[in-house]
Amino acid sequence: MKTIFVRIAVIMIISLAFLTGCKEIKSETQKDGKNIMEQNTNLEKVTFGEGCFWCSQAIFERVKGVKSVYAGYSGGTTDDPSYEEVCTGRTGYAEVVQITYDPKEVSYDELLKIFWKTHDPTTLNRQGNDVGTQYRSIIFYHNNEQKEKAEHYKKALDESGAYSNPIVTQIVPFMKFYKAEEYHQDYFEKNPTQGYCSLVIAPKVEKFEKVFKDKLK
Repeated sequence: MKTIFVRIAVIMIISLAFLTGCKEIKSETQKDGKNIMEQNTNLEKVTFGEGCFWCSQAIFERVKGVKSVYAGYSGGTTDDPSYEEVCTGRTGYAEVVQITYDPKEVSYDELLKIFWKTHDPTTLNRQGNDVGTQYRSIIFYHNNEQKEKAEHYKKALDESGAYSNPIVTQIVPFMKFYKAEEYHQDYFEKNPTQGYCSLVIAPKVEKFEKVFKDKLK
């Protein structure tokens, strides 16, 4: 009889320990989940257009503090535009990248600096051989702080004579972003030997990595 009571006591102790362990695990999970949510609420977005979004995505994905970069379309009025429609230059949409970043790791000012340095903001509706309104230089600001900083840097760069021609970059409020078709996402990473990638994007990425080596992941 004594042996039975001992066994029951042991089983109860093990069960209690198991239940307590499960409770602790659940609490840790909830805590971690809460922390993740808190971290996510601290992330911010920027939307830039600087010519072909294949190039822009390849560059900003390499920046420390950037959590995601999606190629897409902004600035037009129609719903759910396709790549073919945007390529006509008649939709009002620009090829852009929408960047989600952690401001504790990289600031908006730093992202702006990369934006100005990685394309020619003085050519109207054109970047190299890519011609059309869809390739225009444009900043879509998500709040007043982004607007003020973008306008400040644009004016300062113009006044400094950093470029031989005036900056034509548009600075407009963000309205909508449509993610581009899946085959456009990470295009450079998926197709490094494709002609445009090897001749145009690769040299831009290489130059970026040299100039902004302290900003790389």
